[in-house]
Amino acid sequence: MKGFTTKALHGAPQKRDVHGTLRMPVYDSVAFEHASAEDVQAAFEGRLAAHSYSRISNPTVEDYEQRVRLLSDALGVIAVSSGMAAISNVMLALCEAGTNIVTTRSLFGNTYSLFENTLRPWGLDITYVDLSNRDVLRAAINENTRAVYLETITNPQLEVVDIEAVAAVAHAHKVPLVVDGTVTSPYLFRAKDFGVDVEVISSTKYISGGATSVGGLIVDYGTFNWRNNPKIAPWVAKYKASALLTWLRAEVYRNLGACLSPHNAYLQTLGLETLSMRAERSCANALAVAEYLTGRSDRVRAVNYPGLAASRYHAIAARQFPHGFGGILTFDLASKAECFAFMNRLQMIRRATNINDNKTLILHPASTIYCEYSPVEKEDMHVSESMMRLSVGIEDGEDIIADLEQGLAGLRGPDSVEAAG
Repeated sequence: MKGFTTKALHGAPQKRDVHGTLRMPVYDSVAFEHASAEDVQAAFEGRLAAHSYSRISNPTVEDYEQRVRLLSDALGVIAVSSGMAAISNVMLALCEAGTNIVTTRSLFGNTYSLFENTLRPWGLDITYVDLSNRDVLRAAINENTRAVYLETITNPQLEVVDIEAVAAVAHAHKVPLVVDGTVTSPYLFRAKDFGVDVEVISSTKYISGGATSVGGLIVDYGTFNWRNNPKIAPWVAKYKASALLTWLRAEVYRNLGACLSPHNAYLQTLGLETLSMRAERSCANALAVAEYLTGRSDRVRAVNYPGLAASRYHAIAARQFPHGFGGILTFDLASKAECFAFMNRLQMIRRATNINDNKTLILHPASTIYCEYSPVEKEDMHVSESMMRLSVGIEDGEDIIADLEQGLAGLRGPDSVEAAG
């Protein structure tokens, strides 16, 4: 089997259900019985491949993890309770007080908050650089750097860097590249082919199949030599390439308790089956909407979408994301007041957070996801008061555009003195 969707539907799970069901059942059980006291001990020590407690492993979650592993061509996968749990688990596994990571200020708002307000007080140093400048990136990495971190397409800035080039710099310094692939998913972006060592994903988005469930994924591609990380190096002799996954499963993931529920694992396994079709539809709709908005310069000041030929990121995005440029675009109106007026006129498009739902969703990032930050911080993160984020769903494209059209109809436009004031 070679095709993504064929693998998603028919990829052989690691274990067959005893009743031969076509889908792994939901094992909503906390604990699992063993045949003997010796078996219980062996399971806890990792010498017996068996489930003991659902905070550590569960049959339904394991089946989901194995399907993601197959689709990603990864060494292994750990499913967690959210995308933020995936990021925090990886950072706590790789780093310790006194170490640092190198990243960009163009980050999802909660990720920036995790780094600045949670991990920096704990003792982690974060260095923000322009990742498109290799010389600057090289200069930022030092002996205490534990990871270079970026998003495949930044949310909501929609910036795209040459991931393969960033990987080359990181690997030259014996540092892993950790990438958030939420906006692209394993279907739109083949992370392993571009030098990514560890991918973190909010499976709440594309994978869940229409905002059915919250979840996250940690995907280890087995490409990094973990002897180069002081925390994980002691595990390499015994566990070799699986050292990070073992360290996570045995310590960090287990102790933080950020396990994915079996029910959510089941829902997201169903989501995998239609991922490619939904992603293709939302990407096609997003491009059509971006082209429409570009033609509405009487109302729209700017449109940002890497799928547009005029985008500064188009060439590199086309190389990295051959199946589509994602379902998110941003556009600028005349002011925050215009943005709110526009949102309130919409009839079909939902005013809600989240991305890659089946439904088209709209949000004003500066007043929501980034509301806790000062104007200077928002400017540094390239989030303006006039920016709208549109997560384009899988509705009929003409209906999305029709709703945008009627929403724009009542606005004064970018040249309006009253709107600008």
